[in-house]
Amino acid sequence: MLRIIKLRQKLAAHDIQGILITSSPNIFYLSGFTGTNAMLFITQYNNYLLTDFRYVEQAKHEAPDFELVRADKDVLREISKLAEGCTTIGLEEQVISLAQYRELEKSLSAKVFKNASFILQEMRQVKDEREIEILKQAIKITDQAFDLILPALKPGVREEEISLKLEYSLRKLGASGKSFDYIVASGQRSALPHGVATAKKIETGDLVTLDFGAKYQWYCSDFTRTVFMGKPDAKHQEIYDIVLRAQLTALEAIKPGLTGREIDAMARDVIIRAGYGEYFGHGLGHSLGLEIHEQPSLNTREEKVLQPGMVITVEPGIYLPGWGGIRIEDVVWVTNSGVEVLTQAPKQFIIIN
Repeated sequence: MLRIIKLRQKLAAHDIQGILITSSPNIFYLSGFTGTNAMLFITQYNNYLLTDFRYVEQAKHEAPDFELVRADKDVLREISKLAEGCTTIGLEEQVISLAQYRELEKSLSAKVFKNASFILQEMRQVKDEREIEILKQAIKITDQAFDLILPALKPGVREEEISLKLEYSLRKLGASGKSFDYIVASGQRSALPHGVATAKKIETGDLVTLDFGAKYQWYCSDFTRTVFMGKPDAKHQEIYDIVLRAQLTALEAIKPGLTGREIDAMARDVIIRAGYGEYFGHGLGHSLGLEIHEQPSLNTREEKVLQPGMVITVEPGIYLPGWGGIRIEDVVWVTNSGVEVLTQAPKQFIIIN
């Protein structure tokens, strides 16, 4: 109920009498409900969970703090009844579809709608102790899966095979699923920051970037390492060392009170001074939790200030077209004085002969 109390305080501050929650992560965050068909409607005095016949018993068990409203057919009609005492209603503008919005305008024509997406975004930025423990376990699973996948990296193995083995390993270790479509990019494809696994076979002389994550108790982990098949040359080692130095610079600097832009600049400056600035085209990192990408981020535009309890990735990279790319990614927890690096996998350049 603490989250509901905080939500009501924020709604009052923005003159919103009721809020309609339609996104699955926010439904789970506020109620604990995990079904695939539900909406929440929360006012200053009532919590309602609307779902259909299939999920009635599940909702009673998972969301005991919510009044269950069975809505098998016309859910908007039920919402209009619940919203009778509200003049202003908050919506998740970033997730609601145009069709849904138009239907709401018809059903609630006398209401004023306000964007309330930012309210839940802000609440979810700082993780509580329970969330941190779940995230630690999700990250531990990815660390273990990395150890298990290394022996499978051999010339002739397809990227898609590695992706499949990763998902199997993660599930065997306790994950409920994957956080995103895994990136397994080898050879010149490693220069693609989001090179999702293909039928390409891994070859001797390839850089292989592995970017994957587990879902554990609905929370996401994220992890990247780049390994080399065979014997790397001096340039491979040079680029790897630059990326690692950029990451370590950021890890040493992160603390509450700094903005995402300031942290990004510290790591980016290492890569720029080494002469590869134009080949680091994405942000340094992003928050994660119930979703793989949350707020705030570490990038050249982020002015939000880091706070204790935030959980963020730190993932610099250099990507050279026609040659390949190298990225190293850890997840960190911002503490009162700095950070705790949650990812424990080794960061030295792994060479597979």
